[in-house]
Amino acid sequence: MTTSTQTALKYDAEVNRDGRVELTVPFPPGAHVTVFVLEAGETFSDLLKAAESSLDFWNNSMDDEDWNNA
Repeated sequence: MTTSTQTALKYDAEVNRDGRVELTVPFPPGAHVTVFVLEAGETFSDLLKAAESSLDFWNNSMDDEDWNNA
């Protein structure tokens, strides 16, 4: 079996009046792509911002000690 690495691209887009979404992508014409469409919500935006802002939560000696001895 052959495996390959794929890079996911994320776009924030708005649906046009006719129900279409248009994106400019870095692939050549005729390339086959897979598209997942999810309706954006505000449910996790605050958690995402917190997770992206700092890794200090993971850098603590008590947690490291627990995991190292697990």
